[in-house]
Amino acid sequence: MPSHVSHLYCPRCALTYDHRQVQNLCSCGAPLLVDYDLKAIACGVTKAMVAHRPATMWRYREFLPVEEPENIVSLEEGLTPLYSVTQIGEPWGLPDLWLKDDGANPTGSFKARGASCGISRARELGVHTVALPTAGNAGGAWACYGARAGLRVHVAMPQDAPLSNQLECGMYGAELTLVDGLISDAGRLIAQGIQEHGWYDAATLKEPYRIEGKKTLGLEIAEQLGWKMPDAIIYPCGGGVGVIGIWLALQQLRTMGWVEGGLPRLIIAQAEGCAPLVKAFHEGKEVSEFWAGAETFSSGLRVPKALGDFLVLRAIRETGGTAIAIADAMAAQMMSLLARTTGIFAAPEGAATLAAARLLAQQGFLQPQDRVVVINTGTALKYPEAIQEALRQR
Repeated sequence: MPSHVSHLYCPRCALTYDHRQVQNLCSCGAPLLVDYDLKAIACGVTKAMVAHRPATMWRYREFLPVEEPENIVSLEEGLTPLYSVTQIGEPWGLPDLWLKDDGANPTGSFKARGASCGISRARELGVHTVALPTAGNAGGAWACYGARAGLRVHVAMPQDAPLSNQLECGMYGAELTLVDGLISDAGRLIAQGIQEHGWYDAATLKEPYRIEGKKTLGLEIAEQLGWKMPDAIIYPCGGGVGVIGIWLALQQLRTMGWVEGGLPRLIIAQAEGCAPLVKAFHEGKEVSEFWAGAETFSSGLRVPKALGDFLVLRAIRETGGTAIAIADAMAAQMMSLLARTTGIFAAPEGAATLAAARLLAQQGFLQPQDRVVVINTGTALKYPEAIQEALRQR
């Protein structure tokens, strides 16, 4: 399993860094991304070879940054189902509607992808202790994979984060601190601990490898659709790592000639009570402003300011996508509709993407001939309060 990583690079100022050393942010303060030798990958692997590998995200190992197989920390995450949900989309004028259900991952959310890759690479680089702020699911995932790898994990999250997220951190042995505030307040607490104790900073986009795990969402969608690009992908956006990862993955596949069609329009859904990226997109700005008083029952969307906001906005604009804010009541209705109609038990964040598809079809942005993929990022089982709201909205 040779590594095809060439270096790390800054997407803002273009500085490059050695991937063989521990790196966090660029000197300019922007996130670092991983660059690969795509020609070498194309020479060493084919789509047919990938098809015969185990059904996990590590089937795409040449596209991932871990150098030695023994350093991979896995619970068989990835290759989650991609369901046709025509019965929902057809009445809306979207007969070719699909749902990627990442609630089927270990720890019940897509955060398992980033944690598997991030923890694997941290262990490979000799890291022993990681720390991160979280809105909930990322903390549980990194605690889980940290336990499997034998690493110590420090997590800070808002005290009103879902109880299930708090409890799983404890069960996996992480040191959990609850803060009276938002994920931004948790971030300040973790930053203080990093400065005082030298922990490895695993906050969203403050290390280069979480996004590589999330990237496999795009690789899987392409493979599951027969290596043909969909017309649009709708993603629930808090920190935005997933949508950036999908964007990078599909660009890599297109450069290698593995997929048919142009890049899909990338669309983000945020909550009306916390929509800094939606606001920035429609105002034509390159970065977002801090969203004061962020409030939504979709805890994963309660991110008032994303470090990678400029990359999310770039991905949307370069692919001809858009951004839309969803009312909590509508997301709750979609949770109920999905469960009753398809048997899919979606988190409120994932349900928001279905609401976005409906609204964008009504506005004419999405057309009946479009193949549209919506992303459910987690299982509703981790959101008992959201389930109660969904039942009230039936």
